[in-house]
Amino acid sequence: MTVCRDCCCGSRKKHPDVDHDWQLDRLRAELTPAGHRVRTSLCLDACEQSNVMIVHPSPEARRRGARPVWFGLVLDDAIADDIADWVKAGGPGVAKIPAPLELSVIRVPGRS
Repeated sequence: MTVCRDCCCGSRKKHPDVDHDWQLDRLRAELTPAGHRVRTSLCLDACEQSNVMIVHPSPEARRRGARPVWFGLVLDDAIADDIADWVKAGGPGVAKIPAPLELSVIRVPGRS
């Protein structure tokens, strides 16, 4: 998983009611013991959708054609928890995206 933390994503100025550090710590605490990596990135060029997170498929799922899924407006614990649960269930190419999460899927910037 890649979590954007740069100009807008992770910004208290843009999202003062979100504890960005807590969100990242929770994701790491939940996913790392399950064998998943959570890393941060500089700007992913989707600032209008901040906070942005990308869930990457496993290498095996990628070989079968699965692609990363981008999520935007991840501003509350419920969405972050749903993303973490989906990742633990297998993520892209393995587990179906739960209906509530489908509302948070965004297009990859620069692609139509």
